[in-house]
Amino acid sequence: MEKGKEADKIDKEAYFGYLLDTYGRLVYSICFKMTGNQFDAEDLAQETFLSVYKNLATFQKDYEKAWICKIATNKGLDFLKSAKRRTEPKEDAYFADLKDEKGSPEEAYIRQESKEYVYTVCQSLKSPYKEVATEHFFQEKTAKEIAEETNKGIKTVQTQIYRAKAMIRKIMEGRAAG
Repeated sequence: MEKGKEADKIDKEAYFGYLLDTYGRLVYSICFKMTGNQFDAEDLAQETFLSVYKNLATFQKDYEKAWICKIATNKGLDFLKSAKRRTEPKEDAYFADLKDEKGSPEEAYIRQESKEYVYTVCQSLKSPYKEVATEHFFQEKTAKEIAEETNKGIKTVQTQIYRAKAMIRKIMEGRAAG
């Protein structure tokens, strides 16, 4: 390496060190105010100074503070616009707040038992209530879906569901009393 280029490189690195020492806290505080998160602010401050280092050759020393603050602000704005930020979990607390969709084995067993009980009760009804009740209460279909599948009118299906529900209620009350 030539002596002049080596001196330029040393000067560039020394100047970058000066910028980092002088404006490091300012850049971090800009990034923190924009993100509200220590980890994101640190990342953005690092990205800011990486950009500063890459562009040192084109930069005017008279405007160093404004230039660095503008880069930090732009990095923060880009961060806020990114969709990734809105979907990426930032802390372990996020995972603690997530609900277990499956639940415990006991809950799964109770759900399965309840579903089987609903099926048994629906099957004890007479036609056409048995079919409608099974589709509505067991398979969890809407009246509209049942009407479309069976080529019946929606009002007919709604009436059958209403009557099936009354029959099921009567069966349940009878079992509870007995």
